[in-house]
Amino acid sequence: MYAKALPEMRVNAVDPGYTATDLNGHNGTQSVAEGTEALVAMAQLTGSGPTGTFVDRHGAVAW
Repeated sequence: MYAKALPEMRVNAVDPGYTATDLNGHNGTQSVAEGTEALVAMAQLTGSGPTGTFVDRHGAVAW
């Protein structure tokens, strides 16, 4: 809904995955660097990038 209401902005959701952090006692299945890959990619989008998507480090997530 935000992506449609704000077409001049890129609005996306990112799933960092089960990342080993203090929050889960470092039991996550991936490193912090791996968990931030999708976050960094979305933060670097230009005005022509995708909007209204849900992604993880492997790409678009079907939901």
